[in-house]
Amino acid sequence: MKIAQRRDNEKTILVTGCAGFIGSHLTEKLLNEGYKVIGVDNFDPFYSLDIKMDNMEGFIRNRDFDFYEIDLRESESLNCIDEEIDLIVHLAGKAGVRPSIENPQSYIDSNITATRNVLDFMNEKGIRKLAFASSSSVYGNNKVVPFTEDQNVDKVISPYAFSKKACEILNHSYHHLYHLDIINMRFFTVFGPRQRPDLAIHKFLKLMTKEEAIPVFGDGSTARDYTYVEDTVDGILKTCEYLFANDKVFETINLGNSYPVRLSEMIECIAETSGIKPIINRMPMQAGDVDQTYADITKAQNLIGYDPKVSFKEGMSFFVDWFKRIHIREIVA
Repeated sequence: MKIAQRRDNEKTILVTGCAGFIGSHLTEKLLNEGYKVIGVDNFDPFYSLDIKMDNMEGFIRNRDFDFYEIDLRESESLNCIDEEIDLIVHLAGKAGVRPSIENPQSYIDSNITATRNVLDFMNEKGIRKLAFASSSSVYGNNKVVPFTEDQNVDKVISPYAFSKKACEILNHSYHHLYHLDIINMRFFTVFGPRQRPDLAIHKFLKLMTKEEAIPVFGDGSTARDYTYVEDTVDGILKTCEYLFANDKVFETINLGNSYPVRLSEMIECIAETSGIKPIINRMPMQAGDVDQTYADITKAQNLIGYDPKVSFKEGMSFFVDWFKRIHIREIVA
């Protein structure tokens, strides 16, 4: 058990999933902004240990960062932390639409049960503020675009989306019962350096560098509202600032880019940015995949001052540069 002294006026934020893609970027940002950060991760094999350790390299030795290896699926797992906490950013969980169809119970355990354990910990320890990572997947194949937070999201089409919607509802029950201040942040296809290798942009570029075919499901017309990771992290930081400044809060906001990109356009952008011509392997659409995601970000703009700045093409350029630096040995081999 680690008991740390904190400086006057210093706020402490606990980040679950701190070694992941978004979590590692957020942790770096919070530390740079002067926050004390407690990081939690369970090093789930879904995302390799080597990758997560690389993600944490920039802050693991920071004096304002404490790390705990914790599996949030276990009841009272957070009780080993005996530090004063002002807010929790709950990013940890199991992602992925297609894997959730194969093993839905793991998503119930890693997302719903884990979130309940975080909420119970907050209630027991008197922590009042929570920023929760939800997903655009909750919108399903809603035909009304762009997606607004007041739309009905009863028709989810994957266990992953169900688990995220269930967490949003669970959060509301704890807000109502125990007066926790909570904002559900619906992320829209976040991309950029450190992106998980199983996600399309990373997977496609890796296959292209090996001159292997990339699997393209459908005719290429499906579209995603790709959001650069720095813009998402800035939205999370602004969410935290809003929670610190306000009480009696329960809100849901879209953190997207409000500019959907078709799959065919995404592949063309990877090819143009990397200088590698793709080999296409056409495949039928897969169960659980939505036709498009498209965020209306008006509420986030008005509520927290959310203002995404990085275009898809610019973000892709940043990602390709990072990929080449990190994977140069693999590319040469």
